[in-house]
Amino acid sequence: MVAGAIDGLGEMANADAWLVHRGRFLDVTFLLATGGEEYLVRIYRGRIEEIVKGPHVMPRWTFALGAPRDAWIAHWQPVPPPGFHDLVAMIKTGALKLQGDQHLFMANLRYFKDLLALPRAQPEAAR
Repeated sequence: MVAGAIDGLGEMANADAWLVHRGRFLDVTFLLATGGEEYLVRIYRGRIEEIVKGPHVMPRWTFALGAPRDAWIAHWQPVPPPGFHDLVAMIKTGALKLQGDQHLFMANLRYFKDLLALPRAQPEAAR
């Protein structure tokens, strides 16, 4: 379930010492959209501080990543199909939309790729 994968994202990310180390200079709030649901993800020094499920009234975020529920399910499969294996591939195929200030996203691309691949380790995330 997509919501379950996102709800567990904070614990998985904060338990990954290398991911936290990689994002140690990263402070950002971004919007993660899955079909009709939106989540504000607040990261401080590489640790996920908070994930707040919408709806939000005039949310403040630096950038937004949005994809249909089916695209996230494909991305979180243990071995994703071509075009869903990577965030940049999803953007290129049009499955994922990137909006807002892209600088922090691109400057920390490896962090976000690894962060949003974490639910692959959870078998129930791809359901």
